Amino acid sequence: MELGSHIKTRRAELGISQDELAGRIYVSRQTISSWENDKTYPDVQSLLLLSQVFGTTIDELVRGDVDAMKETVEKDVRLVKRLSCVMLGFVVLMILAMVWWTYQASVADLPLEQTLPTVVLAVVLWGIAAFASVWVDRIKREHDLVTYQEVLAFWSGKPVDRDTERSRRERLIPRWMKVVRVTGLALIGAAVGYFFGCGVTWLMETLLG
Repeated sequence: MELGSHIKTRRAELGISQDELAGRIYVSRQTISSWENDKTYPDVQSLLLLSQVFGTTIDELVRGDVDAMKETVEKDVRLVKRLSCVMLGFVVLMILAMVWWTYQASVADLPLEQTLPTVVLAVVLWGIAAFASVWVDRIKREHDLVTYQEVLAFWSGKPVDRDTERSRRERLIPRWMKVVRVTGLALIGAAVGYFFGCGVTWLMETLLG
């Protein structure tokens, strides 16, 4: 692969840092580093911006790397789709497990030791969904995707537009704040599963009289 070395060489010729180049094409410095080390590859929109910054054409910049880049991006798109299905499936299974546990504890009035396996199952299902989520997040970071619109474009194989007000605002949010936000959403999801289980249990108790 030659694209990474081309980006690094042309950046050095211009005398700009990875941070400066990242600012010009609306990506993070980590993304530039990933491109230069051939870990990931730019999408069409980023290639266009790179060619404008370097004063060259996309064809000259990639020099035969297009097929490999396309294959890598398509592979990541397929992986994101599979992982998304895994997340959704295991979250649904976790909610069902929480409903079953609530039924066991409230309606059937089983002792804790008998309901514990269900709790463990729910935790394991949540853990698998969380692992898939972390994997998706890693792919998003590699391709510098920070908004839903960017992820949707990547998913659909369309050019990713990072030069939007929301994209720029999202990239200014500190990493720790994003972690707090994701953790909060995970806790909200767990709470929703619990209260959904309580609601189903109440409905069953009402119907069963």
